[in-house]
Amino acid sequence: MRFVGFPDGLRQTDEEMQEWLCRSSSHRPTVKHFSIYEDAEYCGEAFCEVDREHNNSAALDIKLFSFARGRGIASQALSFAIEEAFKNGAKTVWVDHNPQNVKAIALYKRLGFKQKAMPGYLTSEGENTQSIYMELCRE
Repeated sequence: MRFVGFPDGLRQTDEEMQEWLCRSSSHRPTVKHFSIYEDAEYCGEAFCEVDREHNNSAALDIKLFSFARGRGIASQALSFAIEEAFKNGAKTVWVDHNPQNVKAIALYKRLGFKQKAMPGYLTSEGENTQSIYMELCRE
């Protein structure tokens, strides 16, 4: 979580997480949240959101516990989220991540993502983002 601005975790109550899940679920199929398990053990989560207003691009996100990293779980989970986004109308999928997260960069490259300039609609005017933007096209 430190790479996404929460070095000490989300610190959300069960009630706050339940409210978030209800909000997220109400926007299906353009917004999907996936819990990731291996052998009945919770390993993390993945997320995709298709943006119909901006060329049907889909944002992706994944978070794994440290014990689940380096075992192919993220690759499998992201591949699933990518396919779900494409099935629900996405033409491209994208990620933006911290440039210090070299393992994430390597993962996205293995999955075929290419680094590109951050689209203007993803940043506020005058904002200087340090994130790296990468995308993968359906074709």
